[in-house]
Amino acid sequence: SIKGEVFVTGSSTVEPISIKVGELAGSLSKGGLAVTVEGPGTGDGFKTFCAGGADISDASRKIKDEEAKTCADNGIEYVELAVAIDGLTVATNAKNTAIECLDTKALYALLGPESEGKVNKWSDANALAKELGSTSPAFPDADLVITGPGPESGTYDSLIEFSVKKIAKDRSKDAKIRSDYTQSPNDNVIVEGIEGSPTSLGWVGFAYYEAQKDRMKAIEIDNGKGCVAPTADTIADASYPFSRTLYMYVSKKALADNPAVKAFVDVYLSADGLAKVNEAGYVALGADKIAATQAAWTAAKG
Repeated sequence: SIKGEVFVTGSSTVEPISIKVGELAGSLSKGGLAVTVEGPGTGDGFKTFCAGGADISDASRKIKDEEAKTCADNGIEYVELAVAIDGLTVATNAKNTAIECLDTKALYALLGPESEGKVNKWSDANALAKELGSTSPAFPDADLVITGPGPESGTYDSLIEFSVKKIAKDRSKDAKIRSDYTQSPNDNVIVEGIEGSPTSLGWVGFAYYEAQKDRMKAIEIDNGKGCVAPTADTIADASYPFSRTLYMYVSKKALADNPAVKAFVDVYLSADGLAKVNEAGYVALGADKIAATQAAWTAAKG
């Protein structure tokens, strides 16, 4: 059986799946295959990966052009494989009955670049939300206590993609989240922040919400077609507006040089490996996407 070591870095969102598959690969190889998985965030993962420092980079978004250029400049070729679907979940304290549903304009008014230093209470965002044409009800006069991932996280990038980027561009602003909130790469810290204030606001991957949903309340999202809550079904069919595909990027050099990499990814894309997606709390890819991923992997193996 295959012996060897595999080093996986990148997304903290994909990390739990890769850990479970790593454990499966270890037991299938009777301990011969040792998989180390770390989750510093998608952006930090690509930095390491594109410098040749990892076999695989997990990502909760596609690689950015500038990251791909760094990889290319360093001679790091890779194969991109979709592995699961996640829903980004915006949440508040379970007792916060004032907030049930938000549209992207309301979220921009609360979390976008124009709110920094100005929006300290929910109600401080009312004027901008109205100006943008938000249909969300007026916000209450209550402290806005925000906890979320920082810029090293793909979950941070995803919120920008979903609710900030387009509006910021239209208004000639930088597409970023306000920086004056409690930032943590640790999802447990984010959940503690959401739970810790009766008028909190935060965001995590759906799997973390699902695992801790007795500690917070998901806010429904309205993308112009009514309020939709994140569930496995609404994320899988993309009726929930904040659904995203999760990826792994495999170094072609690592694939050529290290037989353990091929063995690990083979396990990942097997029926037993893909079953770990649900076990980790994520949503499985549709059959067509799984077929596309397996075809891409077969082509990469040559």
